[in-house]
Amino acid sequence: MRSLLLVALLPAALCAAPALQIVKPVISQSEGGPADAPGFEHVAGETLFFSARISGFAKTSDNKVHLSYSVQAFDPRGVALNEIYNNAILEEVTEQDKDWEPKIETEVEVPPLVPAGEYKIVVKAQDVYAETSTELPVTFRIRGQRMEPSDRLVVRDFGFYRGESDNQAMASPIFHNGANLYARWDITGYKYGENNKIDITYSVSILQGDRVLKAFEPATEQSDSFYPRPWIPASFSVPLQKVVIGQYTILVRVKDAVGNATIESRHNFTVE
Repeated sequence: MRSLLLVALLPAALCAAPALQIVKPVISQSEGGPADAPGFEHVAGETLFFSARISGFAKTSDNKVHLSYSVQAFDPRGVALNEIYNNAILEEVTEQDKDWEPKIETEVEVPPLVPAGEYKIVVKAQDVYAETSTELPVTFRIRGQRMEPSDRLVVRDFGFYRGESDNQAMASPIFHNGANLYARWDITGYKYGENNKIDITYSVSILQGDRVLKAFEPATEQSDSFYPRPWIPASFSVPLQKVVIGQYTILVRVKDAVGNATIESRHNFTVE
């Protein structure tokens, strides 16, 4: 009686099937587009279009299929870029569909600030009827800025520039009257609150020696997000008009309200 009861509770007898697999993964720059060429590098803020197929699944004797799957992308340190995508496939197939392979299809949004390196999309699938599962990591690369993590609040990569769009910092920051001074830097090593909340305020002052010549209005960055923002890019510009020739200092003060930390960073320049 017990064996009859167990049979009655199971779905119709399963048709034999090979091992469950995720096959034919494709990462593309457009929906339904061609797969990335070997060595291709994406950029931060881009939308990736991902697809794959599932093979080796079981069918019941009345040709029913029940699969579930998930897709999630991770950065080089294994931190998830976005929430996991879950979906299911419940289909009834016929003999004419014997070569049918269910399709996995979704988009992956890359956050606007992520470090360069090798990323991966982890795809998992489960055959509900056969009680089998499988997973497949699919790698892709992001080009761009590299930022080493820090366990304390820091200013990194401070540089003076002659033009707002210049990529190369000045080796010797010497300016002349009438020019514009541009500076850029990154802030990292701050703490996160709930939902990866950040609360950073930074201010800039111009010093001559220890005397403050001019202090500028502070800027604030407050946000939360699924992916922890790894750094904050900051910039500053000021016209140099009728400035006395000599050496000056840019003083950057940064306050992390979440981590209750404050730092200062000083950078010298010359006016000739």
